[in-house]
Amino acid sequence: MTSPTLVPTTAATPGSDPPRWIAHLDMDAFYASVELLRHPGLRGRPLVIGGGRDAEPRTGPDGQLVYARLKDYTGRGVITTATYEARALGAHSGMGLMKAAQLAPHAILLPTHFDAYREQSQAFKAAVRAIAPQVEDRGIDEIYIDLTGRVGPGGEGAVDLAHALKAAVRQATGLSCSLGIAPNKLLAKICSDLDKPDGITLLLPQELGERIWPLPASKVNGIGPKAAARLAALGIHSIGDLAAQPVAHLVEHFGSHQGQWLHAVGWGRDERALVTAGRPKSISRETTFERDMHVVRDRVFLSECLTLLCERLAGDLARKGYAARTIGIKLRFHDFQRATREHTLAQSTQDSTQILRAGRECLRRFDFQKRLRLLGVRASSLTEPGAEAVQAPHETPELPFFDEA
Repeated sequence: MTSPTLVPTTAATPGSDPPRWIAHLDMDAFYASVELLRHPGLRGRPLVIGGGRDAEPRTGPDGQLVYARLKDYTGRGVITTATYEARALGAHSGMGLMKAAQLAPHAILLPTHFDAYREQSQAFKAAVRAIAPQVEDRGIDEIYIDLTGRVGPGGEGAVDLAHALKAAVRQATGLSCSLGIAPNKLLAKICSDLDKPDGITLLLPQELGERIWPLPASKVNGIGPKAAARLAALGIHSIGDLAAQPVAHLVEHFGSHQGQWLHAVGWGRDERALVTAGRPKSISRETTFERDMHVVRDRVFLSECLTLLCERLAGDLARKGYAARTIGIKLRFHDFQRATREHTLAQSTQDSTQILRAGRECLRRFDFQKRLRLLGVRASSLTEPGAEAVQAPHETPELPFFDEA
């Protein structure tokens, strides 16, 4: 395959806009790192986060904490995150805990504590905004930062600024983070992962061929396992392979929109602006069950879970100042197949009773032939809260579960 050829980068001319510089800040093993603040004696040991409440440490006869081990776990949960020591043994986020127990049986297991994670998330973001206020919030543990005008055309000052940001985050939280600094969001996100943990990576435009093209295509955010497999079937394994493809070839195999996008990302092109304000598209809550749930035998438990998720979602909406007009239900079955349904209300709401009622309307449209592994509730079509409550929908026949007894 013919290697692509980079076109030399043109220097900024006097009076023109300054070169664009974007940083992607990613907290290192965030949930696990927060847990290590609470349990510093576990540093350096393989640790997995994702157990249920029965994984809480208990006090032994000698007064010392006794921690659960993966080898003793039974259930259906998945890993939320893992320390780098556990990842070296093959355990990683999204993996079933039972499978992880086969790879790292002596790893320590702790449950999730989302209130603590949210508190630390708010703290690190506030510390960053105090230095660089133009921030796009991308989730609980990552943000984009616009450094345009604060970094020279050749990257001058970028590393010093990154060190200042990392020091502010550590002072505010006691945690480490990794930063990638590049001309756009696409490349910054790739770079933040290149020197983890606690790293800084600065990418100059002319270094694309040397440092980015040799990386696997799957390093691009948006190229998942299925897309990577399709690319590999075409002999496209690296980002450089992707850049070498004629755009018509990619369009032929992936369609116009995705084909053009693949060609652009192969060349490191990304014109997306930072979204520093505005409402989120949706807010959701979900839970993965410790074991597969039967829709009849486990009706009471499932009803309680649905009610709790709706109450927490309503709390999220109220805390963030939004109301939702569309409520959705997400299910994952025991065979990992997923299904979603949505119900649109006459008016927006942030009331848990109305959200629960809308969720039940969604549930009436599922065909329950399989056991359940995951349940989620999602609020979308977000607006400012309205003054009037949403009227209750018409009564319809009950389901075997989720409805009031």
